[in-house]
Amino acid sequence: MKAMILAAGLGTRMRPLTDHCPKPLLDVAGKPLIGHHLERLAALGIDEVVINVSYRAAQIVEALGDGRDYGLTIRFSHEAEPLETGGGIRQALALLGEAPFLLVNGDVWCALESDWLAPLGDDLARLVLVDNPAHHAIGDFHLDAAGRVQATGEPRLTYAGIALIDPALVAGQPPGAFKLAPLLREAMAAGRVAGSHHRGHWVDVGTPARLAELDRWLRPSDADR
Repeated sequence: MKAMILAAGLGTRMRPLTDHCPKPLLDVAGKPLIGHHLERLAALGIDEVVINVSYRAAQIVEALGDGRDYGLTIRFSHEAEPLETGGGIRQALALLGEAPFLLVNGDVWCALESDWLAPLGDDLARLVLVDNPAHHAIGDFHLDAAGRVQATGEPRLTYAGIALIDPALVAGQPPGAFKLAPLLREAMAAGRVAGSHHRGHWVDVGTPARLAELDRWLRPSDADR
């Protein structure tokens, strides 16, 4: 199985840290944020990763190279301008192939679980959901008792930025920038989106404060724990 890491964003919320460094390369506990993902993907047995890049793309390519330092192969999908999540996936399909792949947002931190890689069957996606963080208390979706993700319903959970995706979800869209969420909601309405509730540590590394908090958590002292 392949994986795709979304790394083409401008990192606006992380300024001034991202004025001269793309967000995926920001340091967290002595290594770039994206490096944590690559190590975990390799540990899952994924040996090929596609990374979409746009803002300061050359820095990311130079820093990661061909992936051999992480025990896998990296291929880059270059975007002249960021294409949103859906458009970025659509452009990368030539590199991803026709089999389901693991999609990971480059600006989250989370341990990855092998159960998330189980076959999709007739589903178009399996979303990883987490308890709602303080900065997103309203959540995104409802996970019902049958393990199906619904656009409406209570209680609500937050999309973790990690999903198993069937390329067919976006393959029929025209090239260009578009969001993934509307396509996911259409698939939910058709009963073709499953979900997993992840209760482990997860961080949306969206602000300098949360980046610093994660760095402290990964470099714990006795007092911190």
